[in-house]
Amino acid sequence: MKQQILVKSVLALLVTGALSTGVMAANTPKGEDLEGRMYGGIHALYLDADNDRKATPDVNSTISDASGAGLEAGYRFSPKWEGRLAYTDLMSVDTKSSAFSADDGSMTSFDMLYFPSAQNFYGLGGFSLIDLENEELSLNLGGGYRHYFNDRFAMYLEGAGHYQFDANLKDLTAQLGVIYFFGGKSKSPAKAAAPVKETAAVTTAAAVAPKPAVKDTDKDGVVDTDDLCANTPMSDKVDSEGCTIFTEKTATLELVINFDNNKSVVKDEYYGELARAAKFMSTYPHVNLVIEGHTSSKGSAAYNKALSQKRADAVRKKLITNFSIDADRLTAIGYGEERLLDTSDTSAADTTNRRIHAVVETQVKEAVKR
Repeated sequence: MKQQILVKSVLALLVTGALSTGVMAANTPKGEDLEGRMYGGIHALYLDADNDRKATPDVNSTISDASGAGLEAGYRFSPKWEGRLAYTDLMSVDTKSSAFSADDGSMTSFDMLYFPSAQNFYGLGGFSLIDLENEELSLNLGGGYRHYFNDRFAMYLEGAGHYQFDANLKDLTAQLGVIYFFGGKSKSPAKAAAPVKETAAVTTAAAVAPKPAVKDTDKDGVVDTDDLCANTPMSDKVDSEGCTIFTEKTATLELVINFDNNKSVVKDEYYGELARAAKFMSTYPHVNLVIEGHTSSKGSAAYNKALSQKRADAVRKKLITNFSIDADRLTAIGYGEERLLDTSDTSAADTTNRRIHAVVETQVKEAVKR
């Protein structure tokens, strides 16, 4: 009986102490104002026990309910999340039959509280160790409402269900508590702004800020703020955005080498022509060259076809061996007497027709100079 009176007294003190402040929910602090702060508190708890809870092995010793008071401590991790550890001394444990009595118990809980709006209402979940005749670990789920009187002091009312897995027990609890936040500063009324003294207006000339220096780092006539192509060569003509102006031109290589009668040897006098062709191909590495071999009309067509192929192959080999041109870029084709330049039956015509001929063109961009 004394224990029941003590629990009821704690509940009454909690309610009376909370209501005595006379401050309403307008003082609810924002979640971010509570972040990083700890609190401590006291509470009273009522437990409605599962019908299968027994004080003794006797089937008629069912525990009906329990009540008690305890302490708690918590920490606000973020504007919406809070952790809480609580201990409750269950000083009054009653059974449904007066023929049986139950020992006092206890309840130790750890819960995470979630405030959806970072203010008053919250949900909770966690675990409890309920010691009523036997210690049992239970899963907690519930919710509550917290009423703030200022940014330090608040009271709350919450309800929760507790499920104990091993024995399939389901208990319900109601809890009323008062908490006090440590740290932070209590809000005080804002001080009235000091009256502004009237002063005589004094007209002064506004200082004119000097214009920033205009820079043209690459000296192309376009300032850096408008220049989309930095560091263009000073010799190049540029457009309004500071980029080099290009013009397209056609680069052409024509290679002609003549041979002695019935010969496929490249004479030394043509070394300069080969060097010029090699330089062109090095300058334009995307260009490939087709070397066409030709003969005069003297001799059989089959013989001339083979001879013209030898002449084209000889020039191709010189470019590969002497000038390091990639073999894949060179093609040799012998046409024999199919493409005569001079069809007259003279020795001069024969000299003209004994040749290789190669032509290639490519489009290149060239910077326009100032």
